[in-house]
Amino acid sequence: DNLSNSDLRNIEGFLDEVVFFKGDVRDSDVVSKAVEGVDAVVHLAALIDAVESFEKPLLYHEVNVYGTHVLLKKCVDLGVSRFIYASTTAVYGEPVKVPTPEDEFLKPINPYGLTKALSEELVRYYSRAYGLKTTIFRLFNVYGPKQWRSRYAGVITKFIERVSKGEPPIIFGDGEQVRDFIYVKDVAKVFVKSLEEGVDGVYNLGTGRGVKIKDLAELVIKAFGLKDLKPIHAPPRPGDIVRSVADITKLKKTFNIEFTDLEEGLKKTVEDYLRKLNLRKPDNA
Repeated sequence: DNLSNSDLRNIEGFLDEVVFFKGDVRDSDVVSKAVEGVDAVVHLAALIDAVESFEKPLLYHEVNVYGTHVLLKKCVDLGVSRFIYASTTAVYGEPVKVPTPEDEFLKPINPYGLTKALSEELVRYYSRAYGLKTTIFRLFNVYGPKQWRSRYAGVITKFIERVSKGEPPIIFGDGEQVRDFIYVKDVAKVFVKSLEEGVDGVYNLGTGRGVKIKDLAELVIKAFGLKDLKPIHAPPRPGDIVRSVADITKLKKTFNIEFTDLEEGLKKTVEDYLRKLNLRKPDNA
């Protein structure tokens, strides 16, 4: 990890158990050191801001597509047997079917989604050409503790940051947009199961339950125990998808997992945020 959108303190409790390499996924020398001698690779390195991807499409291609190529090639060269790729719901664009199954036609509507779709093709190519065992997870909206202080943070994090200061959450557009939010520990459990059981293929990774953004804002306010705070609205952002909900029929057939309830996950996320910044809830909570 080059720590461009993350914080080493997030893993400070595990540094005795892991070897950390600081570097860029495009740097073949660093990648070689990181993957040498390992059995499996879970690839989560990426730029992920849909709006920023319109401003920096070439950078997104370099990091997300070329970086994936570098990692795949080194996995093949160094004998890695399994590769798990963290893709995204953005590859679907504005889907025809909602909830959306894995066989939905891919038609991304922003450069970010396009780079992830292209990277999926690279993963499939390396699987066919070199026999690399691969799994692709199309992540929906992942949230949870430790996702702070970054322009790449998700909508839940941004709502929490504002509400913690007694400021209203900002909703881009009318708030009717629908998203499927999955707790980060649930994602980690599925990744681990995939590694342990040797699961191949493409899977949506969401809960199958959609929530309107305007309702999400109210849930975050509720998690802080506030009553009088109301969201404010801003113009819609380019490249934002209106409805995004996972069809998890295939996921449920393969993985036996219970998903964290959204309100419970929000409670844990708020508690972590306040604890890390040594804050308390606003006075009118």
